[in-house]
Amino acid sequence: MDELITFMRARLDEDERGARDATPGPWSYDPGKEWYDGDDFVTMTNGQEFVGYGGLSPFRGAVCITGDAGHAQSAKDAEYIAAHDPARTLRETEARRRTLARHAPAAPTEAGRRTVGRHGYDPQTETAPLPNAEPPSGAEPSGAEPAGTEPAGTESAAEAEPDAPPRCQHDGQPWPCPDLRDLAAPYADHPGYREEWRP
Repeated sequence: MDELITFMRARLDEDERGARDATPGPWSYDPGKEWYDGDDFVTMTNGQEFVGYGGLSPFRGAVCITGDAGHAQSAKDAEYIAAHDPARTLRETEARRRTLARHAPAAPTEAGRRTVGRHGYDPQTETAPLPNAEPPSGAEPSGAEPAGTEPAGTESAAEAEPDAPPRCQHDGQPWPCPDLRDLAAPYADHPGYREEWRP
Protein backbone atom coordinates (compact mmCIF):
# COMPACT_ATOMS: atom_id res chain seq x y z
CA MET A 1 0.00 0.00 0.00
CA ASP A 2 2.86 2.37 0.75
CA GLU A 3 4.79 1.83 -2.50
CA LEU A 4 3.53 5.05 -4.07
CA ILE A 5 4.37 7.05 -0.92
CA THR A 6 7.88 5.56 -0.91
CA PHE A 7 8.26 6.27 -4.64
CA MET A 8 7.18 9.89 -4.25
CA ARG A 9 9.44 10.53 -1.27
CA ALA A 10 12.43 9.19 -3.22
CA ARG A 11 11.64 11.38 -6.24
CA LEU A 12 11.24 14.48 -4.07
CA ASP A 13 14.55 13.73 -2.36
CA GLU A 14 16.18 13.47 -5.80
CA ASP A 15 14.65 16.77 -6.90
CA GLU A 16 15.89 18.46 -3.76
CA ARG A 17 19.42 17.09 -4.13
CA GLY A 18 19.54 18.20 -7.76
CA ALA A 19 18.43 21.72 -6.88
CA ARG A 20 20.88 22.02 -3.99
CA ASP A 21 23.77 20.73 -6.12
CA ALA A 22 23.04 23.16 -8.96
CA THR A 23 24.66 26.58 -9.26
CA PRO A 24 22.94 28.84 -6.71
CA GLY A 25 20.50 31.36 -8.07
CA PRO A 26 18.75 33.50 -8.70
CA TRP A 27 19.10 32.54 -12.33
CA SER A 28 18.22 35.14 -14.91
CA TYR A 29 18.06 35.80 -18.61
CA ASP A 30 20.04 38.90 -19.51
CA PRO A 31 19.25 40.30 -22.97
CA GLY A 32 22.45 42.33 -22.64
CA LYS A 33 24.34 39.03 -22.87
CA GLU A 34 27.18 40.03 -20.58
CA TRP A 35 28.70 38.15 -17.69
CA TYR A 36 31.80 38.21 -15.51
CA ASP A 37 33.91 35.12 -16.00
CA GLY A 38 36.15 35.65 -12.98
CA ASP A 39 38.81 37.65 -14.79
CA ASP A 40 36.95 40.13 -16.90
CA PHE A 41 33.62 40.89 -18.51
CA VAL A 42 32.66 38.88 -21.55
CA THR A 43 30.19 40.45 -23.96
CA MET A 44 28.11 38.03 -26.01
CA THR A 45 25.99 40.54 -27.94
CA ASN A 46 26.97 38.96 -31.22
CA GLY A 47 27.48 35.52 -29.78
CA GLN A 48 24.92 33.47 -27.84
CA GLU A 49 21.89 33.65 -25.58
CA PHE A 50 22.59 32.44 -22.05
CA VAL A 51 21.12 31.92 -18.61
CA GLY A 52 23.15 33.59 -15.89
CA TYR A 53 23.32 33.36 -12.11
CA GLY A 54 23.69 36.14 -9.57
CA GLY A 55 20.62 38.13 -10.45
CA LEU A 56 21.27 41.67 -11.66
CA SER A 57 24.67 41.86 -10.00
CA PRO A 58 27.45 42.85 -12.42
CA PHE A 59 29.35 39.83 -11.10
CA ARG A 60 27.08 37.29 -12.70
CA GLY A 61 28.17 34.15 -14.46
CA ALA A 62 26.74 31.87 -17.13
CA VAL A 63 24.78 28.72 -16.20
CA CYS A 64 24.06 27.58 -19.74
CA ILE A 65 24.03 28.78 -23.33
CA THR A 66 20.86 28.17 -25.32
CA GLY A 67 21.78 29.22 -28.83
CA ASP A 68 22.63 32.06 -31.15
CA ALA A 69 22.15 35.63 -29.98
CA GLY A 70 19.00 37.23 -31.32
CA HIS A 71 17.43 33.87 -32.19
CA ALA A 72 13.82 33.97 -30.91
CA GLN A 73 13.70 30.34 -29.80
CA SER A 74 17.07 30.59 -28.04
CA ALA A 75 15.82 33.60 -26.10
CA LYS A 76 12.60 31.80 -25.11
CA ASP A 77 14.58 28.76 -23.98
CA ALA A 78 16.82 30.97 -21.86
CA GLU A 79 13.81 32.68 -20.26
CA TYR A 80 12.22 29.31 -19.47
CA ILE A 81 15.36 27.83 -17.90
CA ALA A 82 15.97 30.96 -15.83
CA ALA A 83 12.40 30.84 -14.48
CA HIS A 84 12.92 27.25 -13.25
CA ASP A 85 15.95 27.88 -11.11
CA PRO A 86 16.95 25.76 -8.06
CA ALA A 87 15.06 27.98 -5.62
CA ARG A 88 11.79 27.33 -7.44
CA THR A 89 12.44 23.57 -7.43
CA LEU A 90 13.06 23.65 -3.68
CA ARG A 91 9.78 25.53 -3.10
CA GLU A 92 7.89 23.05 -5.28
CA THR A 93 9.50 20.10 -3.48
CA GLU A 94 8.42 21.36 -0.07
CA ALA A 95 4.88 22.05 -1.32
CA ARG A 96 4.63 18.52 -2.77
CA ARG A 97 5.87 16.99 0.48
CA ARG A 98 3.12 18.79 2.38
CA THR A 99 0.54 17.58 -0.13
CA LEU A 100 1.90 14.04 0.07
CA ALA A 101 1.57 14.07 3.86
CA ARG A 102 -2.07 15.21 3.65
CA HIS A 103 -2.97 12.45 1.19
CA ALA A 104 -1.59 9.47 3.09
CA PRO A 105 -3.79 6.34 3.21
CA ALA A 106 -6.10 5.74 6.14
CA ALA A 107 -8.81 3.22 7.02
CA PRO A 108 -12.41 4.34 6.36
CA THR A 109 -13.65 6.56 9.17
CA GLU A 110 -16.71 8.61 9.96
CA ALA A 111 -14.72 11.78 9.35
CA GLY A 112 -13.50 10.50 6.00
CA ARG A 113 -17.03 9.59 4.96
CA ARG A 114 -18.30 13.03 5.86
CA THR A 115 -15.41 14.58 3.92
CA VAL A 116 -16.44 12.59 0.86
CA GLY A 117 -19.96 13.95 1.23
CA ARG A 118 -18.68 17.51 1.49
CA HIS A 119 -16.61 17.13 -1.67
CA GLY A 120 -19.66 15.98 -3.60
CA TYR A 121 -18.61 12.47 -4.61
CA ASP A 122 -21.27 9.97 -5.55
CA PRO A 123 -22.26 8.15 -2.33
CA GLN A 124 -23.61 5.20 -4.33
CA THR A 125 -20.22 4.44 -5.80
CA GLU A 126 -17.75 5.90 -3.31
CA THR A 127 -19.14 5.48 0.20
CA ALA A 128 -22.35 5.09 2.15
CA PRO A 129 -24.18 8.40 2.70
CA LEU A 130 -24.16 9.98 6.12
CA PRO A 131 -26.46 12.70 7.45
CA ASN A 132 -24.77 16.10 7.37
CA ALA A 133 -27.26 17.97 9.51
CA GLU A 134 -26.89 17.98 13.27
CA PRO A 135 -30.06 17.79 15.44
CA PRO A 136 -31.12 20.96 17.26
CA SER A 137 -29.47 21.50 20.61
CA GLY A 138 -31.11 19.34 23.27
CA ALA A 139 -33.25 17.43 20.79
CA GLU A 140 -32.90 13.80 19.80
CA PRO A 141 -33.25 12.95 16.09
CA SER A 142 -36.29 10.98 15.13
CA GLY A 143 -35.96 7.32 16.06
CA ALA A 144 -32.65 7.87 17.85
CA GLU A 145 -31.58 6.02 20.97
CA PRO A 146 -30.98 8.04 24.14
CA ALA A 147 -27.71 9.93 24.24
CA GLY A 148 -24.71 7.82 25.13
CA THR A 149 -26.13 4.59 23.69
CA GLU A 150 -25.74 2.89 20.32
CA PRO A 151 -28.67 1.34 18.44
CA ALA A 152 -28.68 -2.45 18.54
CA GLY A 153 -26.52 -4.01 15.86
CA THR A 154 -24.64 -0.76 15.12
CA GLU A 155 -20.92 -1.04 14.35
CA SER A 156 -18.21 1.55 13.83
CA ALA A 157 -16.99 2.18 10.29
CA ALA A 158 -13.82 0.22 10.98
CA GLU A 159 -15.75 -2.68 12.52
CA ALA A 160 -18.35 -2.72 9.77
CA GLU A 161 -15.75 -2.84 7.01
CA PRO A 162 -12.66 -4.57 8.40
CA ASP A 163 -11.46 -5.52 4.92
CA ALA A 164 -12.41 -2.28 3.19
CA PRO A 165 -9.71 -0.78 0.97
CA PRO A 166 -7.83 2.21 2.41
CA ARG A 167 -9.00 5.71 1.70
CA CYS A 168 -7.21 9.02 1.50
CA GLN A 169 -7.17 10.67 4.91
CA HIS A 170 -7.65 14.08 3.28
CA ASP A 171 -10.63 13.61 0.97
CA GLY A 172 -11.93 10.11 1.72
CA GLN A 173 -11.42 8.89 -1.86
CA PRO A 174 -10.21 5.33 -2.52
CA TRP A 175 -6.43 5.37 -2.18
CA PRO A 176 -4.37 6.37 -4.08
CA CYS A 177 -6.68 9.32 -4.56
CA PRO A 178 -6.80 11.42 -7.76
CA ASP A 179 -4.72 14.20 -6.22
CA LEU A 180 -1.92 11.81 -5.30
CA ARG A 181 -2.00 10.25 -8.76
CA ASP A 182 -1.66 13.74 -10.25
CA LEU A 183 1.20 14.51 -7.88
CA ALA A 184 3.08 11.43 -9.14
CA ALA A 185 2.28 11.99 -12.84
CA PRO A 186 5.36 14.15 -13.60
CA TYR A 187 7.51 11.11 -12.75
CA ALA A 188 5.75 8.78 -15.21
CA ASP A 189 8.98 8.34 -17.19
CA HIS A 190 10.85 7.04 -14.14
CA PRO A 191 11.55 3.27 -14.25
CA GLY A 192 9.99 2.85 -10.81
CA TYR A 193 6.66 4.38 -11.82
CA ARG A 194 3.72 1.94 -12.09
CA GLU A 195 0.98 1.99 -14.67
CA GLU A 196 -1.72 1.57 -12.01
CA TRP A 197 -0.73 4.95 -10.56
CA ARG A 198 -1.67 6.86 -13.71
CA PRO A 199 -4.46 9.45 -13.28
